[in-house]
Amino acid sequence: MASSFKSKNLFGSGPNVFVMGVQGELAPLNISLGIGDSGSTLLGLLELNVTVEGRLVAASESALWALRDAVTAELAHPPSTGTLVDNAGRTWTSMTFISYTETAVARGRAWSVGYKAVFRRMAG
Repeated sequence: MASSFKSKNLFGSGPNVFVMGVQGELAPLNISLGIGDSGSTLLGLLELNVTVEGRLVAASESALWALRDAVTAELAHPPSTGTLVDNAGRTWTSMTFISYTETAVARGRAWSVGYKAVFRRMAG
């Protein structure tokens, strides 16, 4: 099964992995909130981040640009939510695509670029 976001196969041209971010309570120290007592204050659950890391791979430079443009076209303001699906079929609903970074382009038998795409399930 290919990974997807909003039913679009954005990352299937090359290898990729999905990494879930920290999950749990947001618990800042009281001192950081201006509270003089020791301890922490529980403020609710953290927003879920899922990071996709991998490589976009294409046969030519122009084909690689087409893949890159397809990914960055999904970054929008205001953002819209969609379902993120990993290679095993695990789904995360109501995810927002919030950032995308790349490494240097590699040229060889194929053209490729490493990337990190971050998706977040916003609270509220």
